[in-house]
Amino acid sequence: MKGFIYHGPGNITLEELELPVCGDNDVIVKNIAAGICGSDVTAYKHDGSSVFIFPEHEFGHEMVSEVVEVGKNVEGLAVGDRVYPFPTFAKGDMMRAATVGGFSEYVHIPNCQVGMSVFKVGDEISNKEAAMIEPFTVGAHSALICDPAPGKSAIVFGAGIIGMSAAITLKYKGCEKVMVVNRSTYRLDKAAALGFETCSPVQEDLKAKAIEYFGESFSMAGPVPNVDIYIDATGSEDAVNHFMAMGKMGATLSVVGIHHAPRSINLVGLVYGGLTIKGSPGYTPEDVPFVMDMMKSKQFDIESLVSHEFKLEDLEEAIQTSAKSGESEKVLIVY
Repeated sequence: MKGFIYHGPGNITLEELELPVCGDNDVIVKNIAAGICGSDVTAYKHDGSSVFIFPEHEFGHEMVSEVVEVGKNVEGLAVGDRVYPFPTFAKGDMMRAATVGGFSEYVHIPNCQVGMSVFKVGDEISNKEAAMIEPFTVGAHSALICDPAPGKSAIVFGAGIIGMSAAITLKYKGCEKVMVVNRSTYRLDKAAALGFETCSPVQEDLKAKAIEYFGESFSMAGPVPNVDIYIDATGSEDAVNHFMAMGKMGATLSVVGIHHAPRSINLVGLVYGGLTIKGSPGYTPEDVPFVMDMMKSKQFDIESLVSHEFKLEDLEEAIQTSAKSGESEKVLIVY
């Protein structure tokens, strides 16, 4: 079989690898499609160790796959089933969550358990949608920990796939008004097409537009937008600063974007403003059925978030394309 090996920044090679052997408790899956994650971009451009992508490993972890071999002790799976390999447990090693083998033709799932190592994908979910289950669980988790519900409103910083999946989750859970904030107008156009209010803070006054759209509330600093939930899917200092300046009494910020530097927060403002900041570390197995149900609902054109498709041998070009936030959204490798 063919598979890509990560050797270091800017150094990935497509190699001929041995076909995996299926044990009695294992399954072998053949990849159908795999998404390019921000961690893949970081590993290629900068440093893989910071995102748990280590040299001489296969990599890729946003996948939809087909079962091609089932060990005799594995229950609940049959050859031909489509599955989502759950990165945290797919390889039986949490340190392999980013190196499952999404950019290889076949993947070995040891000691396979349905609902833990893999999740079966229903016919209602397309391959393109299924290839985005992993990032959707990340975004969904960041939204769900803020208890979205009818009557609440939200601002999402970041219109990449994590921000968009968070925004979709907020709407799905009943938040009528959701604004997506992003510098790139390319991605804002994607958000607008899905029915979200948008704002580019480099072109518009975010606070003024948010007050106009959501209505006015109050804080210790004066009038602010009437927004209950904020999501930081950027990892930028701007998102945190906007929340501290705009958050109304009782507002919550969920941080899912990775901040690569320490941030200063005015704790006096946090205390007297009654503000809450939560960290969203990723996802749990319980997030997967939620995301699948959301995809099955067909309330949103989730496939429209796929901007580019590449063949496996063009992985390097796919990663470089994914790095261009002003020109791409979700980039897939399609086998």
